[in-house]
Amino acid sequence: MTLDLRYWASKDPQRLAVRVGEMDTTYGELEALANRIAHVLRRQGVERGDHVAVLVGNDASVFALVWGAYRAGAYITPLPSTSSAEAVAHIVRDCGARVVLAHACLGQILTELPSLVDSSPAWFALGGDVPGFQSLEHLLEQVPSTPIADESSGALMMYTSGTTGHPKGVWRALPKAVSACPPFAQDLIAMFDVSEGSRYLSTAPLYHAAPLRFGLAFLAAGGSVFVMPRFEAVRALDLLEREQITHSQWVPTMFQRLLALDDEGRARFRAPHHRLALHSAAPCSVPVKRAMIEWWGPILEEYYSGSEGVGLTAITSQEWLQHPGSVGRARKGELHILGDDDEELPPGQAGRVFFSGIASFAYHRSPEKTAARTSRQGWQTFGDVGYVDADGYLFLTDRLDDMIISGGVNIYPQELEAALANMPDISEVAVVGAPDSEFGERPVAFVVPRRASSDPAALMAAVNAFALERLGRIKRPREIRLVESLPYSAQGKLLRRELRRLLSTENPTQGA
Repeated sequence: MTLDLRYWASKDPQRLAVRVGEMDTTYGELEALANRIAHVLRRQGVERGDHVAVLVGNDASVFALVWGAYRAGAYITPLPSTSSAEAVAHIVRDCGARVVLAHACLGQILTELPSLVDSSPAWFALGGDVPGFQSLEHLLEQVPSTPIADESSGALMMYTSGTTGHPKGVWRALPKAVSACPPFAQDLIAMFDVSEGSRYLSTAPLYHAAPLRFGLAFLAAGGSVFVMPRFEAVRALDLLEREQITHSQWVPTMFQRLLALDDEGRARFRAPHHRLALHSAAPCSVPVKRAMIEWWGPILEEYYSGSEGVGLTAITSQEWLQHPGSVGRARKGELHILGDDDEELPPGQAGRVFFSGIASFAYHRSPEKTAARTSRQGWQTFGDVGYVDADGYLFLTDRLDDMIISGGVNIYPQELEAALANMPDISEVAVVGAPDSEFGERPVAFVVPRRASSDPAALMAAVNAFALERLGRIKRPREIRLVESLPYSAQGKLLRRELRRLLSTENPTQGA
């Protein structure tokens, strides 16, 4: 099978490529826009190996922007459209973006962004006028829809939060050979039986690694991508039926919302074309997964991977029922469980989860963080702890750091702490994860006020407003607890385990 957006656009330019809500984009339209983007980037001086940042919500244009930058040989960094302007600005600064391509629908975050970036990227917006941004449509009108003469192969450089609280760019060397289809897309197509005519439902934000990579893979294979502007359980079921979806992707929080629908609505659901429901990003509880398999049948397939791309495990429904709680066996790379001395551990013994056999990555401008994720053998890890059973199935048990996974989103406490520490009324702050029946975990902030407050409720409301502004609605703490002091060890290290113990106490000061 030919894996090339251009091939399918030439073969059937009117074929549906992407549908977002009621807006359709054909293969011919997507190909033409991608080519024009590549021309614009060249005219802006973007050369092979330069960095291009893309700030777009769930809009079909993100695929054209990424594909155009890929053909220009650039590193492409999707920016989180639900984060604060400061968080986005940090990534723009860190990746050294030469060009930022954004969508005007994001509004306020765009107007704040240029003033927060001390470098000088070229700022372009499509879909409307934005102060400080040039019109991308104006430039697109001046270039042809044919390919640039010196096409190359770029790469995605995704950002993933780090233990210091700042997101880290995942860097790999650009491919030496020119390829019409990114290597990761080729792998996904082969592993998950994607073919011409496959119909993929994307339920999550497209700036995340998995939704973007899968969407690009389906387009390379000649399929159609159906993007939800935002997740709604009833709407998702309707799309599965009405659009004859063959493949879909979820996080466990979405399963919980689907299972919470009324019995009558669930009983009416019929989606005979739906043959593969992928899920990842966060642990799925055994009861929730059993309930989904009982409802949808054995079409669920879980995979364990990450933005670093060091390897991948996967497990079918049939396998999972025999090994409940497992995230599967290695499908990409070779799996290793290592002790603290980097020696391999036997089955059943928990240790750090590493993979070999994959081209190594590096965290952009962070050699010490790269070293912390690399064993002495040169194998690399996502930073998790787990074990394999006698059959080689992986079970995850812990994380090397204090990452919080809330609704499939990775949240690192120190990122939240650094933001909240800027609030004048706060003396100290620490964030830990608390169990949450819907989201898996939720971030809880323990706050030491700078001075005693006569109105604790007003103080916590101010902290909530400050957190929403600085961190965005996804990462802000869902609960605030006022405390007189934070627990530290004799060496001055914060004792997060003591804070987690406090989470079990009744009657917290007040929820957020």
